[in-house]
Amino acid sequence: MANIKSQMKRNRQNEKARERNKAVRSEVKTRVKQAETSAAEGAENAAEAHRLAVKKIDKAVKKGVLHKNTAARRKSRLAKRLAAASAE
Repeated sequence: MANIKSQMKRNRQNEKARERNKAVRSEVKTRVKQAETSAAEGAENAAEAHRLAVKKIDKAVKKGVLHKNTAARRKSRLAKRLAAASAE
C-alpha cells in the first residue's frame, strides 16, 4: 500500500477506472457475441445486432477503453464474419 497521499488517491482513481473499463469491455464482448450468433442462426435481427455491436465498439473508443485501430480491426472482422454467415 502506498504511503504518499497523492498515490493513495491515484490508486482509488485507477480502481474506479478499472471497474468502468471492465464493464465497457464486457458489454462490447456481449454485443459482438450476440451479433455473431444471430448471423450464424440467420435471424432477421442480425443487422440490428451488428449495428449495436459496432455502436458499443465505437463508444468504447470514445471512452478510451479501446484504441481506434483495435476497434477498426474488430469491426472489420465482425463484418467479414457476418457477410460469410449470410452468404451461406
